[in-house]
Amino acid sequence: MLSHLPVPVVTIGLLLCSNLFMTFAWYGHLRFPKVTLWHIVIISWLIAFFEYCFQVPANRIGYGYFSAAELKTIQEIISLTIFMGFSVLYLGEPLKWNYILGFALIVAAAFIIFHEW
Repeated sequence: MLSHLPVPVVTIGLLLCSNLFMTFAWYGHLRFPKVTLWHIVIISWLIAFFEYCFQVPANRIGYGYFSAAELKTIQEIISLTIFMGFSVLYLGEPLKWNYILGFALIVAAAFIIFHEW
């Protein structure tokens, strides 16, 4: 079904989906502090199942076109991007200047990883 799309498009699209699930599995429960921890763990594991359903194919499809280090870098950039939006829109936390600067430094690291030296 996705074979007609370029590998980077499929890989990044699957990683975007994976990270949406991952962010909710890891941090979505923070809005529900009264729910017992064991309920949260079970619910988070159920959500994380869907994360893996996207993450594993993304890495399988992307590996070879991207190196493992490049795949991990893409995943981290996507993860931080989604998390910034999630923390502002879902958790209602402010986006501080030092968070943005730290993220920019990680993007600079990604440039170093992807640049042919």
